[in-house]
Amino acid sequence: MDFSLSAEQKDIIKAAREFAQGEFPDVARDFDRDETFDENIWKEACELGFVGIFVPERYDGAEYGFFEHCLVTEEFWAVEPGIGQAILSTTLGAEIISLFGSDEQKRLVLPRLVAGKEAVGVAIAEPGGDWDVAAAKTTAIKDGENWLINGSKTFVPNGASARFVLVYCDLLPDRVQGDGRYGFILVPTDSEGYSAEKIHGKMGLRAAHTSTVNFNGVRVPLKNLVGKEGEGVRQLGSYLDRLRLTMCAQAVGLSRAALKEMIQHTAGRHIFGVPLNSFQVTQFKIANMAVRIKAAKNLYYEAAWGMDQGRTDSNLIAMAKQFCAETAVYCADEALQAHGGYGYIDEYKVQRLYRDAKALDIMEGAKEMELISGVMDLGVA
Repeated sequence: MDFSLSAEQKDIIKAAREFAQGEFPDVARDFDRDETFDENIWKEACELGFVGIFVPERYDGAEYGFFEHCLVTEEFWAVEPGIGQAILSTTLGAEIISLFGSDEQKRLVLPRLVAGKEAVGVAIAEPGGDWDVAAAKTTAIKDGENWLINGSKTFVPNGASARFVLVYCDLLPDRVQGDGRYGFILVPTDSEGYSAEKIHGKMGLRAAHTSTVNFNGVRVPLKNLVGKEGEGVRQLGSYLDRLRLTMCAQAVGLSRAALKEMIQHTAGRHIFGVPLNSFQVTQFKIANMAVRIKAAKNLYYEAAWGMDQGRTDSNLIAMAKQFCAETAVYCADEALQAHGGYGYIDEYKVQRLYRDAKALDIMEGAKEMELISGVMDLGVA
């Protein structure tokens, strides 16, 4: 077993780190305060090849593995989570199209994502039911040559700015039960009956836009169904595996950022005439953060490597997501605590990390759900 990175992977990390360090820090606080984002940064990231790095060459991507996508994600989040999310969330849903879409759908969407010309969104969660994917109420009914879509979705990334949104729908609302009733449909956001409203006042990740979306009699061609009818649950499972791995990388990146803030602040802050980091209790905190970060990184590296080798382990991915997210929250909390009152002021980056970290505990499956998923093969769930 070899844990070393290739020369090419090291180059990807170096390039992503240098780009993030050069572009993110000076604007991060304003983006967070104002809930804004400069799309020119996203376009530049696309030009440098950081966005959609997993997209096949046939559709203008670099055709790297998902592990390399995670490496870029980690570096972006190690500098500034909100901006990292704003840039890389523009391809959320591309995984579904890459895996299950028709050649026509791939040619329509993927090249423009990689080029920074358009963004895509994915609409799964619903008001009230959230991630109860076996009880989706948004319906898509065949009406001649079209799907007729009605319903609402929430927490949709780029819902108000994307060119297309992948919508998780109930295709057979009259059927009492069964997984074979669900599917993803590619919906142009300029369709009549589509409306989106940006969600304001999020606790963190404010540079990244999230929306509530309504579908009021939206009509799209039958060919916009991704894959075959009734495959939605399986497609969603594959997408969640990749999304949760991405979140592992996000969590490790944020944890690294918190550790950096912790080390810098405790070295410069003096208590009783000596640096705060000269106290053993502070050293223990720093060491515990470093240990958890290393463990989290190794856990998600194994899961991402296995996926790229064709051996996806959904239970391992769930374990990794839970542990990585928990590590991010832990590290952000310890770093803020070490800042004392200064950590409560938005002049200091650590409070932003603290707010951003909590999203990782909740998004794409709460930590309790991940724990249940992680023990399914142990015979206790």
